[in-house]
Amino acid sequence: MDPTRRAILLTSAALASSVALPGRGLAQEQPRRGGVMTVHFATEQRILNPSLQASTGVYIVGGKMQEPLVDLDAAGQPAPCLAESWESTPDGKTITFRLRRGVTWHDGRPFTSADVQFTAMEMWKKILNYGSALQQFLEAVETPDAQTAVFKYSRPMPLGLLLRALPDLGYISPKHVFETGNIRENPANTAPIGTGPFKFLQYERGQYIIAERNPNYWRENLPYLDRVVWRVVTDRSAAAAQMEAGQILFSPYSSLTIADLQRLGRDPRFEVTTKGNEGNARTNTLEFNFRNPILADLRVRRAIAHAIDVPFFIENFLGDFAKAGTGPIPSVSTDYYPTQPMPQYAFDRRRANALLDEAGHRRGAGGIRFTLRLTPAPWGEDIALWSTFIQQSLQEVGIRVEIVRLDAAGFLRTVYNDWNFDLATGWHQYRNDPAVSTSVWYRSGQPKGAPWTNQWGWQDEEADRIMDAAQTELDPVRRKALYADFVRRVNTELPVWMPIEQIFVSVFNKRLRNYANNPRWASSSWHDLWLAS
Repeated sequence: MDPTRRAILLTSAALASSVALPGRGLAQEQPRRGGVMTVHFATEQRILNPSLQASTGVYIVGGKMQEPLVDLDAAGQPAPCLAESWESTPDGKTITFRLRRGVTWHDGRPFTSADVQFTAMEMWKKILNYGSALQQFLEAVETPDAQTAVFKYSRPMPLGLLLRALPDLGYISPKHVFETGNIRENPANTAPIGTGPFKFLQYERGQYIIAERNPNYWRENLPYLDRVVWRVVTDRSAAAAQMEAGQILFSPYSSLTIADLQRLGRDPRFEVTTKGNEGNARTNTLEFNFRNPILADLRVRRAIAHAIDVPFFIENFLGDFAKAGTGPIPSVSTDYYPTQPMPQYAFDRRRANALLDEAGHRRGAGGIRFTLRLTPAPWGEDIALWSTFIQQSLQEVGIRVEIVRLDAAGFLRTVYNDWNFDLATGWHQYRNDPAVSTSVWYRSGQPKGAPWTNQWGWQDEEADRIMDAAQTELDPVRRKALYADFVRRVNTELPVWMPIEQIFVSVFNKRLRNYANNPRWASSSWHDLWLAS
């Protein structure tokens, strides 16, 4: 093992021993009012409206200003938010939400069922990257009165699926702000108007975003904080230094380097933990653009998978915070993780070379068969390391890889709008149910430009059929069996490879109170967060 890899391995092991275990608690204290929460914002987003884009980078900001119909409680179960209660008809085709009374938008207008109807039909169904697939069978939202929204489906919608989806895919936007003009270009997409505990105040690109306390928030006497400030810091080492200086109190979603996580984990002022991220398991991906005829050949995709020694990468670069993935449904999904073995691609360089030869790609000058461009997402250090490891691994079987590194906006545009890539790599985030944020990576016919959906040019009628059947199946046993069929199909065809499973690591300043108290805390509203003096 070379010195660099050995150092990374030792760092990973040290980090594992320093990270706090979930469930760590603090003595009961009286909440303190006031103070400013400062947050590390590592990658700026094109928009901040979670009704239009499902992304942790959007939720970390927009989720403090806008709210969903349903959220998750401390145990990870659906909990009322803008909807107080819900019920489904036995056939699963009608789901009724009773909405909270006395809620107002930040501009003073009342929140009503008209806002729910508009958001669901015009944003979730037509634009939202995961919502368009989830709500494909939504025909209408009826509004018999201002506090009732009745969702009508042409095919059954399992209530459990919808409730698990809504914490991420159920954010509401004000109809009166978005009903005229182009929804995608509305100024409120970067200056959110919501019902949440904090009101948008200012956004200076490349510097900071500020939101202030909503004095008319519907939760009585909340929030505690005066302001939330998101500091834009793209340099991970600089962000760690700001945490040590007390200028940043929270860094979410594994945004710091492994070495800095290890150091901060030994500092008594901080807690480095996976707690609060239990609902955001992620897998590292390798995505293939089928518009490239080389990659449209299944033999080539399988050869690429066989050429990469995933266990070696995990051991030497990620340590105890990762394990080998087995497909698009991670092992933390106890309801849907397949119980039987699925097609896998163990490291086998000989097999990789044989498949490439069989596909007609013989080695040429310098031993090179062909060249591919790899575009990695700029979300985390592990993605950068993974892309370099892919490059080095494929060189060994005669595939030259050119890495094209872009900022967040450039990555999203290049991969999802322009389709100007051969290979891409990033994170797939699993959100409680395969129909929420997983099957959209494979379902054909996704709207062009929708992030983290099937923009690869892959179409498979059998996979679509299985996904449609699973999404509308009310029997949980049958539904789990269908998702096993789904994993078997996509692991066999390999339009996207998901070989590594992880959970995000967060860094908290211990002045924070009521933090990490639900499984999607970084994305939640922080209405009960407060700062000790």
